[in-house]
Amino acid sequence: MIPQQLLEHAIHNNVQHALQEDIGDGDITAQLTAADEQAHARIISRESMVLAGRPWVDYLFQQLDPKVEVIWLKNEGEHVQADEAFLELKGNARSLLTGERPALNFIQTLSAVATKVASYVKLLDGLNTKILDTRKTIPGLRIAQKYAVTVGGGQNHRLGLFDAFLIKENHIMAAGGIAQAIAQAHQIAPNKPVEVEVENFAELQQALDAGADIVMLDNFSQQQMIDAVNLVNGRCKLEASGNITVERLREVASTGVDYISMGSLTKDIKAVDLSMRFI
Repeated sequence: MIPQQLLEHAIHNNVQHALQEDIGDGDITAQLTAADEQAHARIISRESMVLAGRPWVDYLFQQLDPKVEVIWLKNEGEHVQADEAFLELKGNARSLLTGERPALNFIQTLSAVATKVASYVKLLDGLNTKILDTRKTIPGLRIAQKYAVTVGGGQNHRLGLFDAFLIKENHIMAAGGIAQAIAQAHQIAPNKPVEVEVENFAELQQALDAGADIVMLDNFSQQQMIDAVNLVNGRCKLEASGNITVERLREVASTGVDYISMGSLTKDIKAVDLSMRFI
């Protein structure tokens, strides 16, 4: 779960940067419209999607022009059909025109993430395995994309380098071994989760013995994951990772691992096609 303060900070920064990069020292094209002209716009999705990004759009128009009326026709996380309207805007025409692209950019990106995650979560119906994101995100949109993952029904891995340990090969080498790395982690931040990436059963056993909270099984085969689940027997959480495709998703989950982490949820997305029209 993303802390509310961190979420609000991200929304503020994302919106301010988006408006600055698009408007600069003024929207010269919007000035073709009379300064006092009022307009009513409708936004539709050209394709099926799960809606995500409402807080960014709400805040964007609050900053741009608080008199603009933002009317949501769909709830966050709700499915939107192709060619279905999900948002209407009423207010100063210049404000609507200026805010159109930044607002749609947030929705098209975050909805793309939520839609992909929702489709993956659906593939795991009836199983206990949870889908996790990674830190492979668009620079500057980490919190936004991780928020969208939760809208789609997935769960967040660590938000960054500050809220949990993820001890990998280089950390293990630098620390002198798995046991040493875990022991140091417990000393540095006793209340933070400690996860260790392992590549074989010897490393898995070392991580178990040293008290890891989560063990990431890196590129384990199907049978190896089954054997790992049996070996661990609930003593820690297990996460499958490494070249896991959507075609293999349910197969991997059937091994009994607690989590499957996938960088593709946030780094390999195709923006949803949206359109705004005055009515």
